[in-house]
Amino acid sequence: MEDDVDQAELIAVWLKSAGHTVNHFSSSRSFLREVLRDSYDLLVLDWIVPDMDGVEVMTRVRSSARHYTPVLFVTAKDTEDDVVAALGAGADDYMAKPLSQREFVARVSAVVRRGNVDAGKNEMPELTPYEVKLDRKQISLDGEQVELTHREFDLAVFMFRNAGRVVSRSHILESIWGIHGADLNTRTVDTHISRLRKKLKIGPEKGWKLSAIYQHGYRLERTDLVEA
Repeated sequence: MEDDVDQAELIAVWLKSAGHTVNHFSSSRSFLREVLRDSYDLLVLDWIVPDMDGVEVMTRVRSSARHYTPVLFVTAKDTEDDVVAALGAGADDYMAKPLSQREFVARVSAVVRRGNVDAGKNEMPELTPYEVKLDRKQISLDGEQVELTHREFDLAVFMFRNAGRVVSRSHILESIWGIHGADLNTRTVDTHISRLRKKLKIGPEKGWKLSAIYQHGYRLERTDLVEA
């Protein structure tokens, strides 16, 4: 989120040249609407924007989002108190303007990498009646192993880890296939999602639902959760 168009365009060029997919928002309200409904590997926030300061934006993201997303602050405010305030509010890293391209890209890569390492731990949420064995790349349904390709297994793990969250087709392509860019063939995602739904027998009888979100992506969610 950056209200300086020239600065935002420059940052976008740096990130795209490093292989990242970039969405730019110039206002906090449009930013919040999008990040609370879609999924991202990293949020880059400016401190000062016209309609809401970056710390307040981050506080709202942290309190409203269902999943943790790393945040990198980029701003002209660089006093010790500013740094402490940003980190204390939940930022994962902090950079002061003017930016160096090499350092900025390196910081972004480091924050994303740390997030991926955390997501890659050999731990999965409760997925009954499914059981995921990450070390063996196996998924069982009701105690019976399901035959999946490596790509299908990776996609299943990605969707289970993002359960309850809308994930766009472009995010799936980037995360599972490593494909970046605007002209993406999303039929690949649709085909694999269809196969996964059939192989894992995802449906109300298993306590799960995999829904297509029109012109956007997919959401996998439980249907059998009962409040205590």
